[in-house]
Amino acid sequence: MVGCAGAARVGDVAQSIRIGLIGCGVVGTGILRLLRDHAGSIESRLGAPLDIRRIVVRDASSARDEVVPRNLLSTDAQALLDDSEIDIVVEVMGGVSRAGELVRAALERGKHVVTANKALLAEQGDELVTLAEARSVDLYFEAAVAGGIPIIRVLREALASDQVVALRGIVNGTSNYILSRMQSEGSSFEDALREAQAAGYAEADPTLDVNGGDACHKLAILATLAFGARVQPTDVPTEGIESITAGDIEFAKRFGFVIKPLAVARQVLGASSPEQHSTKLDLRVHPALVPQDSVLASIPGAINAVHIEGAMLGPCVLSGPGAGALPTAMSVVSDIVDVGRNLLIGAHGRVPSRAFRGDRLKTIPIQDAGDHRSRFYLRTMVRDEPGVLAAIANVLGKNHVSIEQMFQDGSDTPVAVVMLTHEARERDVTAALKQIDALANVVSAAQAIRVEH
Repeated sequence: MVGCAGAARVGDVAQSIRIGLIGCGVVGTGILRLLRDHAGSIESRLGAPLDIRRIVVRDASSARDEVVPRNLLSTDAQALLDDSEIDIVVEVMGGVSRAGELVRAALERGKHVVTANKALLAEQGDELVTLAEARSVDLYFEAAVAGGIPIIRVLREALASDQVVALRGIVNGTSNYILSRMQSEGSSFEDALREAQAAGYAEADPTLDVNGGDACHKLAILATLAFGARVQPTDVPTEGIESITAGDIEFAKRFGFVIKPLAVARQVLGASSPEQHSTKLDLRVHPALVPQDSVLASIPGAINAVHIEGAMLGPCVLSGPGAGALPTAMSVVSDIVDVGRNLLIGAHGRVPSRAFRGDRLKTIPIQDAGDHRSRFYLRTMVRDEPGVLAAIANVLGKNHVSIEQMFQDGSDTPVAVVMLTHEARERDVTAALKQIDALANVVSAAQAIRVEH
């Protein structure tokens, strides 16, 4: 129900749920379309209509889709915040600074908030959720991670009786699209990126997508929900996909792997002393080799997927569109319906926004990246001279890195020397590569990609 008259009340229970929308770009327009087209179904599920009362935009004179009621448009965010009749503020404007100010102000006024803003939640989520709990209002954010996939709801509610051991996900569709095109078409990184931009999967400035920043923000949110830990994006070692070549894609295939952009969070047992062990979190965002027959290897294009391992449940995979107007809008509106249900029965805070009560969140040590152990794919470009392979193998051996497979590709110089190692400590691999790069016949820095099973 868009743009209807003021809502009636019986006691303190609203007979319609009144919404103020901040931002009306692609996602905001998708929300309005979904509310219009599914109004009857939503009202039947919720037990009350959803009523858009105000829409705040940067420029009210801009051209808009026909689904946008122009009489509700305004640039005055303060009027929306001061409107005592608005129950839920929906923030889809993006950014951190201004969006944070508006969300904070809404919570302080006792308004419930639904947002799709992953960067805001990753950087200021602890403060905002604490404020929401203090004001006895809800802050929901299903659309902030993996678009239309209900991963937040699953971690927050469906797995409440289990313990998450690990999760591994493809949570950035742009990176997955690029690597998928490189895999299927043999495209270069640059060509695949241009295709992603032309198809609308990548922004004009794709930096946060391809350098891992976007996935890092999402992993910080997921790790908090999965493990009850206070996690900041700065805690997450992050690498992008910019250095992946078509050659790496092909070499990985020879070894039986596919390269995917992964976000990984898992619990590991760390030794705090010879007599005592403590739990640590292994958090990482980076491209990785995954077996060709694994579920994540088969996730194509801009699709997202998250593989969860529960102590009791075992493996579980959620997959679907990770972005786009309607998948993201669907998650936003589902949150609105959830908050609306809480409003109608006066049960705010029934389910903690971060799955764990704020006073139960823990500070769990983050494993040093150098302590991570895995197999590694290594590629280095060398002059084809006698003794070069032996020199490389000697350096690896001195650094406790054992070679499982090795081959030399090409007949012209320089040639690629490609290796798959046995499991090794990342710190040892890094040290070995620095020494290999300094060898006389090595012509460029080595490429190292982790193997993730």
